[in-house]
Amino acid sequence: MERTVGDDIGTKGCRMGGERHEPPPDAFEAELDQIEALNRMERPRPGSPAGQAPAGGSPAGGTEEARRRDSLLLSAGHAVAEADSLDDALKLVAALYAAGFPVDGQCVFGTGEGTLNVLGQYGFRPGGADRGFRMPMTTGYPAAEAARTGRAVYLASAEEYRRRFPATWHVSERKGREAWAFLPLVTAGRVTGVWLAAFRAPVAFTPAERALLTATGRMIAQVLERARAGRTELELSRGLRHSMRTAGPALTGLSVATRYVPTGGGLMVGGDWHDSIDLPNGRLALVIGDVQGHDVHAAGLMAQLRTAVHAYAAEGHGPDAVLARASRFLTTLDEDRFATCLYIEADPSTGDLHIARAGHPHPVLRTPDGTCLIKHVSGGLPLGLMPGEEDYPVDIVRLHDDEILMLCTDGLIENGGHDMYTGWVRVRDAFSPGPVEDLEGMADRLMAAVLSPELQAGAAARDGDDIALLLLRRDSGQPQEEVSRRRLMLTVGQDHGEGLSEARAELKALLYDWARPDQVDTAVLLATELLGNVLVHTDQDGALNAYVTGETGRRRLLVEVMDRGDELPHQRTPGELASSGRGLLLLDILADQWGVRPEPEGKTAWFALTEAPPADAGDTAAG
Repeated sequence: MERTVGDDIGTKGCRMGGERHEPPPDAFEAELDQIEALNRMERPRPGSPAGQAPAGGSPAGGTEEARRRDSLLLSAGHAVAEADSLDDALKLVAALYAAGFPVDGQCVFGTGEGTLNVLGQYGFRPGGADRGFRMPMTTGYPAAEAARTGRAVYLASAEEYRRRFPATWHVSERKGREAWAFLPLVTAGRVTGVWLAAFRAPVAFTPAERALLTATGRMIAQVLERARAGRTELELSRGLRHSMRTAGPALTGLSVATRYVPTGGGLMVGGDWHDSIDLPNGRLALVIGDVQGHDVHAAGLMAQLRTAVHAYAAEGHGPDAVLARASRFLTTLDEDRFATCLYIEADPSTGDLHIARAGHPHPVLRTPDGTCLIKHVSGGLPLGLMPGEEDYPVDIVRLHDDEILMLCTDGLIENGGHDMYTGWVRVRDAFSPGPVEDLEGMADRLMAAVLSPELQAGAAARDGDDIALLLLRRDSGQPQEEVSRRRLMLTVGQDHGEGLSEARAELKALLYDWARPDQVDTAVLLATELLGNVLVHTDQDGALNAYVTGETGRRRLLVEVMDRGDELPHQRTPGELASSGRGLLLLDILADQWGVRPEPEGKTAWFALTEAPPADAGDTAAG
């Protein structure tokens, strides 16, 4: 089902108890009003903070120094995600050092067999916190208490340490530190270690500082878990991420740039993905999606779902059918997870984009003058959310020369603590400038706006999300679609014996002025073979479409024969006395091009012939 943008399409209803319940009639209007409000937002005035929300928005709070420090956490997280060892990760975390937050030493304790042991340290003198350290979990030591209770222990001064833990105060008394934080490292709901952050000056441990330490502890917990999971899982995770770093094939007339960054600086493994697929009908499929969750399970589901979408697209299914099949596929894998997805089938000759959306953020259109607008696209429920309710309308949007369409996951908008309003302003201001020819530069600028600490100083950090980005540009100066001069459409039924002879006569009439009569005979022979195969080997009717395009003397004939049978034909080498099996062999010998492609229902066999010069003209040239 296809609907063009501009139709009055409401949001998708839900089926409960066998009855379909439509949303309130104003839900669709509210969504359009929200998009209009975002598109009308003014650019920040000189001197005003970047990304300031409009009235009613929710701008990030906190001091400028706290915001900058929090942004550094996200930046450091990307490097921590690539750390090969716990010691390397602690060195990278030390980059969070700032004058007002003087982290001076770190230590990670492991828990096992009722004792604490040192797994890694940074900033302590040799022998002070080494791997020979052992302490029973029952000891009155802050790290032991954090491990037993699963709650962080904050000691803002030496006096507080001495008062709360007198039995073990001597362990830290002469090391020159003035404040300590002991945070439990939790993986899969279980305390697997404790991270100690020591400070050379007293620290008040405000809520913002505790949030920063908690987020850092989560990063370290992930590094610790990776080290224990082994190199195999680490290489698998990196392989999945590597597959996201480059765009797939592109076609003449379209250019694609892609980026992928794992969860908010590498805090966890996530489920975002993008893909570009060369379709059998000469078009290009573009996909972006987001599986619920940020764990290894989400990454595994993402890999399987991405492969399934790629396979459905390569089979020739339309955007709505691809999403419907992907939704049912996800349900068979995990009934507790869902995914959002946006799928585009792009025609490079016309710029037409057939778009289906499953709960994913709307695309953003950039016009040649740099104006950026959120493009409303009709949509259905996320994949796997409600089995049996797979209905994804298809909108048609035409991408004109030098226009760019941006697809992204919500991490690009919200990462770094931004809400929908401030995040949209940040993305718009990074997407708008620059020459249209520099698509890769635009992608780099968008990622820098989200990941650069300097540009993130105006946003308070929170747990990040994966970021997947895909830019599609319609290139100018490319050959446009050939104008179809003639077209023939007919159907030959199983019960219509005269259908084949009528089809031959119609095709001859279509090619009445073709330069080479022998090519007309070839076209009639091949079309008869294709239609005959349908009538003999299936119980379906055969539909024939023929197109003649181009200028006289250089024209191209395309003949397509469609049926609803699922079984694809196979090329064989028949013997001399065989009565069948020569159809595909004839196509291979006589046609300039030919092929068989699956359709959402059935298949299409096709061939093409290019008009050759008249035989006498060729003979004269040869003489």
